[in-house]
Amino acid sequence: MNLRFTKMHGLGNDYVYVDMQRCAVADAAALARRISDRHTGVGSDGLILIGAPTVADADVRMILYNADGSRGEMCGNGLRCVARYARDRGLSARNPLRVQTDAGVRTAELRIGAGGVVESVWTDLGRPRLAAAEIPTTLAAGAASERWPREAVLDATLRALGREFRVACVSMGNPHAIVFVERCADVPLSEWGPALERHAVFPERTNVHFVECESERRLRVVTWERGSGATRACGSGAAAALVAAVLTGRAERRVVVAMPGGELEVRWESAESGVQVSGPAEYVCDGEWLG
Repeated sequence: MNLRFTKMHGLGNDYVYVDMQRCAVADAAALARRISDRHTGVGSDGLILIGAPTVADADVRMILYNADGSRGEMCGNGLRCVARYARDRGLSARNPLRVQTDAGVRTAELRIGAGGVVESVWTDLGRPRLAAAEIPTTLAAGAASERWPREAVLDATLRALGREFRVACVSMGNPHAIVFVERCADVPLSEWGPALERHAVFPERTNVHFVECESERRLRVVTWERGSGATRACGSGAAAALVAAVLTGRAERRVVVAMPGGELEVRWESAESGVQVSGPAEYVCDGEWLG
């Protein structure tokens, strides 16, 4: 099948994008596995389909498949790229733009620079969910404090690989496990990441983030993404890391999150507000898949 695609990335978190109004996709899960392969495919962290929304309050729809073919609910970097694609390719002229995802409708505000070029995108990823059942995880909630509600899982003990991990769990519409560490550089990501991603306490698996608090205004994060492995950035993971850091007294509500691919601005103004993330959305290429 010949399929027109666009490859984009946010801080190196790269996806292949297919406009379903131009090309039909029969088996998206199988396509995701083949096209994401970095040796025999285009190479990416997954596949994102862009289509017409099925709800009244959205302008465009985003459907995410991880590199292993599994369905994902949300991708913060992918959301920014979808918003830019929709504007640049004439799918919607609205700004802010509302994107339908499997985690609900999310807002993206495009920052336009000289010559009408999108320089960055602010996204509102919605309010974090903290209850174990919403993440989901079977880890028990800890004792409530003045910072977090009774049902939150923010300092749970998880045993894996013959050691104990202290884990905070946050859902941004997709599941995240956060482990605070002294130095991200010392984390054996390819060992710890998959062990936690597929741990039995996460029935739908989880994204895993190791977070170093460089200061109250700056976090460093390395990520093992559910279904894709080590990635250079994770927008929803940056949001989840800030939430966990704020609720455990490690960070202020506005921070810079540094990841291997670059930096994101992240803010969470109050417990009642959504987490907002700002960063780039860049094109790599347009192409035709001949598989």
